Amino acid sequence: MEIFTSAGLLALLQVIVIDLVLAGDNAVVIGLAAAGLAPDQRKKAILVGIIAATVLRIALASVTVQLLEIIGLLLAGGILLLWVCWKMWREIRANSAQDAEGQNGEGTQAPRKTFFQAATQIVIADVSMSLDNVLAVAGAAREHPTVLVIGLILSIAMMGIAANFIARLLNRYHWIAYVGLAIILYVALNMIYRGTLEVWPYMAAATGG
Repeated sequence: MEIFTSAGLLALLQVIVIDLVLAGDNAVVIGLAAAGLAPDQRKKAILVGIIAATVLRIALASVTVQLLEIIGLLLAGGILLLWVCWKMWREIRANSAQDAEGQNGEGTQAPRKTFFQAATQIVIADVSMSLDNVLAVAGAAREHPTVLVIGLILSIAMMGIAANFIARLLNRYHWIAYVGLAIILYVALNMIYRGTLEVWPYMAAATGG
């Protein structure tokens, strides 16, 4: 097997490092979106997120070569994730205001986040983050299909474990939601930056710059 060569082992090491970073980001999104739900629905939302990420990553991994050739795909994914980030920020702000009103005895109970809202946020974020993960892993695992498969399995396992932990943590310490949001914002802006660098030469050529 190609994985037992020095090149294969190096590729595997690179993939593990990428998975540790990107699977963690994905887990933050799932945990943040699921944290506003009732405990029974939270587990279902996390399961939906993991299944969606699994299906998306398998689908994207199967067309990796074609994806790497699509100019502007990374930029589009980053913009999509930025939109999810903005929606989550509004929810966190609304929940914080509601908590403050509740403590002062002034506020009325606002409707809880629905399962559908959480699941939609998770799936949309999964689309862009799975794209980023697959492109990054594919870049490290070139010509090593076994490494690509191992990387896919590792990222899904780490995501499931971390998302449950993060959702529970967010319910106990609400301020951590802002830390999670900052992580997602960084990933989105990083994707937009890298996508812009990729697209810029083509835009400059089209405008004669």
